[in-house]
Amino acid sequence: MSVVILTEKELRRCVAVDREAVDAVAACFTALADGKAENPPIMHIEIAEHEGDIDIKSAFLSGFDRVAVKIAAGFYNNHKQGLPNSPASVVLVSARTGVVEAVLLDNAFLTDLRTGAAGAVAARHLAPAKVETAGVIGSGVQARYQMEALKLERDFERILVQGRSKANVETYVSEMAERLDVRVEAAPDMETLVRESQVVVTTTTSKAPLVMADWLHPGLLVTSVGSDLAGKQELEAACLNRAGLVVCDRWAQCSKMGELQHGALTEGQVTEIGEITAGRAKGRTSEDEIIVCDLTGTGAQDTAIGNVAYDKALAAGMGLRIEN
Repeated sequence: MSVVILTEKELRRCVAVDREAVDAVAACFTALADGKAENPPIMHIEIAEHEGDIDIKSAFLSGFDRVAVKIAAGFYNNHKQGLPNSPASVVLVSARTGVVEAVLLDNAFLTDLRTGAAGAVAARHLAPAKVETAGVIGSGVQARYQMEALKLERDFERILVQGRSKANVETYVSEMAERLDVRVEAAPDMETLVRESQVVVTTTTSKAPLVMADWLHPGLLVTSVGSDLAGKQELEAACLNRAGLVVCDRWAQCSKMGELQHGALTEGQVTEIGEITAGRAKGRTSEDEIIVCDLTGTGAQDTAIGNVAYDKALAAGMGLRIEN
């Protein structure tokens, strides 16, 4: 019996924000909707003594050889020690035997990747056909992945970005202009960003609304990926009522820790994205429709991308194999 250890550097050589990753995440949403997945609630552990928390996400997807168990942490003073604030790793367990097959020391790379891919799945079905300007709130890693993933689905020409740090925004502008070959501008304010964009993605850890309902306009898609814990909020609750269609990854999860925790919508008023990828529900039906999508991240996504990454790494002969 052996276990394969894969580093972040190796994993980055195997997988990227591409259509294979997006399709894998779309397939996992369909599996959830079809009842072909076991996706238990997130285990959340508060570690107040050290100002941190740990989340454990996992899911079994029928047809996949392995189950991913992801351990993701948030220790926001880590940077003072030269450590990442949000470390994470993934353990892959055989779905047939329960034996550990691999440990992916990805440092949250796979989480970032599958979250970006989920945003692309949302855009595929919910964004207007023509997108000239994409807006992103936040200037960190996920703000980069979301725009890179969106470019796979809509060939936009401009990005507007807003963030707390002027220096980080300036770096984002220069990096993303070169990476995606589009115009990237720092928006003067949040309202301008929303009003001038056809797709807006929020990628922050905010606990107070950043996007106001009055700013939403016909044809807009707003996707929130930052609200993934109780108390977080990026969108004014009235945005949910203003939208003609509200979509989420999992109602049971989003209603407790996503944007839906702040609204008064019932389960019947919200469409899970898996119902759309499965073809049982419609996405955008009008170019004038306002749509809000609430993505909190599921264990099913971790299993999907973990299997893709591991299979590609094995095919490339990567990893350290340890006999156990």
